[in-house]
Amino acid sequence: HIVPLNHLLPHKMANLSGHCFNLLSRWYPCFPQFCSSKYLTMTSFTAAICAMMATSAMAFAPASTTDSSSALKAGMPDRMWDQMVDKNERSASLPWLPRAKALDGSYVGDVGFDPFYLSSIPKNFAGFIQPPSWEETDGIETIYWMREAELKHGRVAMLAWFGWLATDGAFGIMMRFPGQIYSVDNIPNSYSAHDILVEQGSMSFLLLAVGLIEFCTGAALVQVSKGELDREAGDFGLDPLQFLKGKSKEESDRMKTRELLNGRLAMLAFGAVATQTALGESTQNFPYF
Repeated sequence: HIVPLNHLLPHKMANLSGHCFNLLSRWYPCFPQFCSSKYLTMTSFTAAICAMMATSAMAFAPASTTDSSSALKAGMPDRMWDQMVDKNERSASLPWLPRAKALDGSYVGDVGFDPFYLSSIPKNFAGFIQPPSWEETDGIETIYWMREAELKHGRVAMLAWFGWLATDGAFGIMMRFPGQIYSVDNIPNSYSAHDILVEQGSMSFLLLAVGLIEFCTGAALVQVSKGELDREAGDFGLDPLQFLKGKSKEESDRMKTRELLNGRLAMLAFGAVATQTALGESTQNFPYF
């Protein structure tokens, strides 16, 4: 059934948006003449509109997404992420994340907690203690360096937390060095001790002592990087009370895990007490609230 479009055009154009008609007229100057054609039918008109819209849409279609995507991937370097994680295994403590490759359970106290994957960064840390230009070394892997640092900070934090509270009399006795300069009159609390001792000059001796210890421990790490010393991270052979003497590997690992966990707790505890005492004068003395 063929109906001339010019009989239906007024009625149809009333239903069309004027903006749409003007836009088509601007894109296709022949569109008004096309619509007024005497023998144009509704079927051919609809087909023509669909053809023009399809032609316009094709102008914005990508040429070949598959080829361009393949070319882009070919030019990209390998992701470091692929070297840092084991995609086939989940983290023991964070099961929604893949396991960090370095956390394979070979270290005591390894519970798989490393949300930022710091332990698996491919880096040689030997350059922090000896410039690489001096001599070639086997290097120190990231997980070894991280465990060494964790144990050292944990041990210092355990001493620091105990010393902070003992100096403030938290254990029933005020533990201070002998001498008037260390008395409560001169140093009222642990929070004020640092600034006062810096002014007195006492902290210079502590700086030298810490520097000597760091130099000696750094020498052990240099030997490790050269392959001349086979030692566990943080092991300096210091066991004056013979806690590990005659112990099996399971018992020894249990003791090492206890030290590690207490060190982690001490780092949190020392940070907490230092922050609490810094809130104001009313919190600087034990019990800090």
